[in-house]
Amino acid sequence: MRKIYLLGIIVFAIFLSSITTSSNAQSKWVRVKKTKVYSPGDRDMASIPSGQTFVGIPSDIMDTLRASGRMVSISAFFMDRTEVSNRQYREFVNWVRDSVAVTMLGPTVAPNLFKPVPTTKGGATLTGQRQIDWKNVKKYLWSSRANGYAEKLNDMYYSGDDALLGKKEIDIRKLRYSFSFVNMDLAAAGRNDPTKNRRDFIQSYVDNPDPSKANEFPSINVYPDTLVWKVDYGYSQNDPMVKDYFNNPAYNDFPVVGVTWEQANAYCVWLTRKYQGNSGSQARPKLEFRLPTVAEFEYAAKAGNQNAKYPWNGDLVRNADGHLLANFKNDAGNYTPDYGLFPVNVRSYSPNDFELYNMAGNVAEWTTTAYNPSSVGLLHDFNPNFTYVARPSDSKYLKRKVVKGGSWKDIAYFLQNSVSTYEFQDQPRSYIGFRCVASYPGTNIK
Repeated sequence: MRKIYLLGIIVFAIFLSSITTSSNAQSKWVRVKKTKVYSPGDRDMASIPSGQTFVGIPSDIMDTLRASGRMVSISAFFMDRTEVSNRQYREFVNWVRDSVAVTMLGPTVAPNLFKPVPTTKGGATLTGQRQIDWKNVKKYLWSSRANGYAEKLNDMYYSGDDALLGKKEIDIRKLRYSFSFVNMDLAAAGRNDPTKNRRDFIQSYVDNPDPSKANEFPSINVYPDTLVWKVDYGYSQNDPMVKDYFNNPAYNDFPVVGVTWEQANAYCVWLTRKYQGNSGSQARPKLEFRLPTVAEFEYAAKAGNQNAKYPWNGDLVRNADGHLLANFKNDAGNYTPDYGLFPVNVRSYSPNDFELYNMAGNVAEWTTTAYNPSSVGLLHDFNPNFTYVARPSDSKYLKRKVVKGGSWKDIAYFLQNSVSTYEFQDQPRSYIGFRCVASYPGTNIK
């Protein structure tokens, strides 16, 4: 009898050992070490290693907002640890404001705001626009002191019937950003067409687009639509949010909202040029900032755990103490239990295992992916993405872009890693913001 008892103990011990071994093996596969934080310039980004994950979940007839699930592999990339804040986006707006003002003055009126025209070694003048001297711009552009130009910038302000009595306000309609880039989708599609030249693959946003040119779009007005706080909510007293949310320093570190998908892309272009222009070191990778794909966003939100329902690697929206783990609407008309009536500071709540804040809740976020349910079966399992940039004249159904993460005004369902919704690329909302990513120029991040 004693032998049988001892044998039972041994068998049970072996059984426990096998469970532990299996559990440890599984843990090694899904566990992710605390990620490195990478800061290009003043950019606070997390290093997201390459890997694979199951994105989306099986769709059913009653659940049309969910994507079909599949296993995919994702290349390494860097991702903003937080949503882009009002402070960060305001830097972009102010840069555009100053650029417009300096261009309006010109080198003849304001020579000290421009650097000398660069020349070749032989002394010949190179063609091209003069370079703006940003150090002097900061000192003199808006100054009324000696060498200042404040009194010569009246064209930058509202005037006539548009002006409020006793107020001098910048005319935000003038804050437009122009840029060009090579559209890789167009280049790939036309690579074997002998009638195509490089200009056919260049997409440009200009002040006066030629309607006959398919690749010319209107320049981007960069100022957020602050009226979203009224438009999104009928019969609401949100006037203080319209006036204060973007400009009041109290909201500096809150996520910027009221920006369209197009404005978010323009910010990424500007950030790329700012960063590459100030990189200094040849050892630093030349990053190109952009919006994340849907697959990248979901992969980063899961932070190494394929089965994670929410970014905090759990199936519940409260911690052991009963506190909510994100900023969202807990119930009908109940916005306050998470300590946030509307968007909160971008570093609120605990980050996930990739050191990313608010990958669910606070504000939903734009992705670069175009919304098209029919594309799911066509996508590859390696860095999948579907893109389409709609023209202003296109159908609204071609302007749909995927939005991820859920927001402060959404219920918990929309905070799930696998759930996606969409919004039109030219439609700003009080509950949609964004964050930037940059592909890692190498095989993996160690």
